[in-house]
Amino acid sequence: MSLIPINLTDVTEFTLLGFPNSENMSILHSVLFSLIYFCALMGNVLIIIITTVDQHLHSPMYFFLKNLSFLDLCLISVTVPKSIANSLTHNSSISLCGCVVQVFLLVFSATTELHQLALMSFDRYAAICHPLHYEVIMNRNMCVQLTAMSWLGGCLIAVMHTAGTFSLSYCESSVVHQFFCDIPQLLAISCSESLIGELVPIFISVLVDIGVFIFIVTSYVYIFSTVKRISSTGQSKAFSTCVPHLVVVTLYLSTGFIAYMKPTPKSPSIFDLLISMFYTMVPPTFNPIIYGIRNNAVKMAVGRLLKSLFIFKSNPSIFNNMLPIISQ
Repeated sequence: MSLIPINLTDVTEFTLLGFPNSENMSILHSVLFSLIYFCALMGNVLIIIITTVDQHLHSPMYFFLKNLSFLDLCLISVTVPKSIANSLTHNSSISLCGCVVQVFLLVFSATTELHQLALMSFDRYAAICHPLHYEVIMNRNMCVQLTAMSWLGGCLIAVMHTAGTFSLSYCESSVVHQFFCDIPQLLAISCSESLIGELVPIFISVLVDIGVFIFIVTSYVYIFSTVKRISSTGQSKAFSTCVPHLVVVTLYLSTGFIAYMKPTPKSPSIFDLLISMFYTMVPPTFNPIIYGIRNNAVKMAVGRLLKSLFIFKSNPSIFNNMLPIISQ
């Protein structure tokens, strides 16, 4: 029997079949995803609070870091809570509206986060390679404008992907072999003869991502060439900071490219699921550690916050003086 194309207006929901639906796998899936989500939530919320309340961290570097943490929260919150809920309730369905929202927010968060990582690398380049002009180059207006441009770019690409994906016709089966509405899997179940409406946005995204990656690598090449001329202590600090950044960006992009560029099988293997976990869950979980908690200034800010909270708990009447204490 041939598959009959149906319009998107006839589709009311999709079925997400990312993991085996056995009792043991459901429990393992729920526990593992809950732990990962909790760690990502705590780490990114901590970074946002610290960089907001502590006056010592009101600099371009931490402004970009706060934006990165917010995007990380969006990226992991788009997919993981819904997947946990489906696993616990043994209900794998997601509404059409929910699927559209997932695709838009996922692409928006992932694209904007990559742009934010590029801005962070440029900030480090300006600070290390042009320290005398750093405050002029990375003034507040420039930081806000660059961030706004990254958000706008992410929004435009997300609109292109969402419109391209959901303008397609789908077959009688609306089963998505993934734990979230992933574009490659949606394309795999489409009955449209031409996928040009979504392939063009994917091609544009690939070109943009390659350009951003080249920009990040170039920034770090200039940084490494500059720190080679300073003391060994400075070199060690720069390499310990920059190398993990490059590893995260490379892992983020490579797994995303694999997921979107390789042929999509009708029934993905566990490898395909792991790849999707790497670019949707690993960066939001480890970015707070790599970019924030390893930073001495952030560690000191956490110490000041904990000290303030301890003092407040001991004497609640000093609430009005809490913020000045944090900033001292």
